[in-house]
Amino acid sequence: MKHIWSPWRMKFIERPKKSKGCIFCKVRTKKDILYFGENCFIMMNRYPYNNGHLMIIPYAHESEITDLTPAAQFEMMWLTGESVKILKKVLKCQGANCGMNLGSVAGAGIVGHVHMHVVPRWLGDSNFMPIIAGTKSMPEYLEATYKKLKPAFVKLAK
Repeated sequence: MKHIWSPWRMKFIERPKKSKGCIFCKVRTKKDILYFGENCFIMMNRYPYNNGHLMIIPYAHESEITDLTPAAQFEMMWLTGESVKILKKVLKCQGANCGMNLGSVAGAGIVGHVHMHVVPRWLGDSNFMPIIAGTKSMPEYLEATYKKLKPAFVKLAK
């Protein structure tokens, strides 16, 4: 029998039960955030689909993209493009999935605060493991991925 180790998941398994309030409104510490913009910030997903899975989050706590200001909508889309560029350059991914899940029926995990997912993709990163074993293999600790990406986002801010 083969074993797949994903020790970073213990933080998720052992975390305290959900606290009240919006996680995106609370998580504004520098160690979690890759980029602070005028209307939005970028952070890594702590429970990612792939290494480098980013989220672009407006500061405004709105559940619908249509309730954001035009400036926030524009910045969110611009940061999506810049994030894809950075992921391709730094992590050498060949593509990316970008999208939003608006509402619980659309699969939103955080229903009350709209956000954009940017997931890097590599040729062959989708294999039989998630389908047959229900398991995803993460090749790198999230902290190591963060350290690779942070300098590129610091340059974006200048």
